[in-house]
Amino acid sequence: MTRREARERAQRDAALAREHEASDTAQDDRGSADAGSTDADFGDSFWGALQSDHDSDADSAPSPAQAPTQSDPSRAQAPTQSASPWSSLEYPTDGRARGRASGRDTRGKGTRGRSGSDGGGDDGHGHGPRRKRRWLPITIVLVVVLALIGGGGVYVWNTFQPEVKKLFAMNEPIDYTGTGTKPVDITIHNGDTGSDVAATLHKAGVVKTTDAFYDLLLKTSPEPVFQPGVYKLKKQMSAKSALKALKDPKNKLERTLTIPEGDTEASILPALAKTTGIPLAELQAAAAKPTDYGVPAQARNLDGFLFPATYTFDPGVDAKTVIKTLVDRSFQSLDAAGVPEDQRFRIVTLASIVQREAGSVQDMGKVARVFQNRLDDGMDLQSDATVTYGAGVKTFFTTDAERADPNNPYNTYVHPGLPVGPVSNPGDDAIKAALHPPAGPWLYFVTVNLKDGTTVFSSTEEEHEQAVQKLQDWCNASAANDAYCK
Repeated sequence: MTRREARERAQRDAALAREHEASDTAQDDRGSADAGSTDADFGDSFWGALQSDHDSDADSAPSPAQAPTQSDPSRAQAPTQSASPWSSLEYPTDGRARGRASGRDTRGKGTRGRSGSDGGGDDGHGHGPRRKRRWLPITIVLVVVLALIGGGGVYVWNTFQPEVKKLFAMNEPIDYTGTGTKPVDITIHNGDTGSDVAATLHKAGVVKTTDAFYDLLLKTSPEPVFQPGVYKLKKQMSAKSALKALKDPKNKLERTLTIPEGDTEASILPALAKTTGIPLAELQAAAAKPTDYGVPAQARNLDGFLFPATYTFDPGVDAKTVIKTLVDRSFQSLDAAGVPEDQRFRIVTLASIVQREAGSVQDMGKVARVFQNRLDDGMDLQSDATVTYGAGVKTFFTTDAERADPNNPYNTYVHPGLPVGPVSNPGDDAIKAALHPPAGPWLYFVTVNLKDGTTVFSSTEEEHEQAVQKLQDWCNASAANDAYCK
């Protein structure tokens, strides 16, 4: 470079330095309140570092008077090493200009701040410019990010909680092990399917999951059949143990009662109370209004409609349910026999007499025919069974006074036609006999052997008297026979 070119470059640098100083002065005039923070930020920025370094170059540039001459070759080459103030700078990596590439030490002179105090300049101890405290904005950002993450986590949990729980439970066993812990009673209702039973067991805490038990049922051959009733099981049983317990009859809590044919309400209700544990007074109160169960209006009580059969009641059953069970069973039998609804009371009443008077099932048809013939001929029925029922006694024979008592509405010796109501609870055979008695001329009958039920049927009163003598002879034949005749 020629001396002329070096001189012109030095002049340009000096002019540029003066322009920057004027710019700094104008910025200071815009307000002292924010000058320090604004210039400090500028001084700490990348471009601020460049400007600071440029100012330093301008301060050290030779004036026209100091420009090297031709007689000093060493000075004439100095500008050649710094042809441009930008060519000797490296990009800062720490927020400050790193100094010139020429290796010139700037620490001795320091870096002047733009507005006074420390503005990124030397701290007076030879150290570089102080860094600004940037931890507050970073902390705020971190807090906001964590809050968003936390809020998102709450939303995700509330929205997908069932799926998340299911995901974590995928590897959990679906079945308990062992034979159970605390006893528990479960009820299987009539018509329950395998899935119903599985759901009942799970709800009662017997099996861990519905699937554990139902899957076992699907794999079991032949398919298990569950009888309705109450079963004593245990909580936390394996599906296999629960199925085995349900198939064991010993675990079924049965409260079973068999009501014999010909029995009466007076003896049935106490038996029901003993079997079910329901107080007798509650059963009597439940039976006090026969029409509540659909029994014909003329019925004085429930006799004739407490069907004799074997019943099983669940624990906790109430009085009305027990009574209704027996009455409904009676209607079922009458319908099966083909008894018209408007004929129920008459057929049941006749069948109740047949049930008590016949010595055997084989004789029921003939006994029914005798009573029907007498009714057709306008004769009194003269049944001892009706007299004893009305008198409240359980003997087989009646006395002359009992047979003559008009106050007994069931006394068929003095009151014509059928009695005012059934005198027992007949079974299917007696009902069929009353509905369809065989043809025959018989008007009398008497059981001549009370032990085996041998009965003699007669068409005339004379034949009947002879048959009655046979009965008396049988009773007197031995003390054992006489025991039947009381």
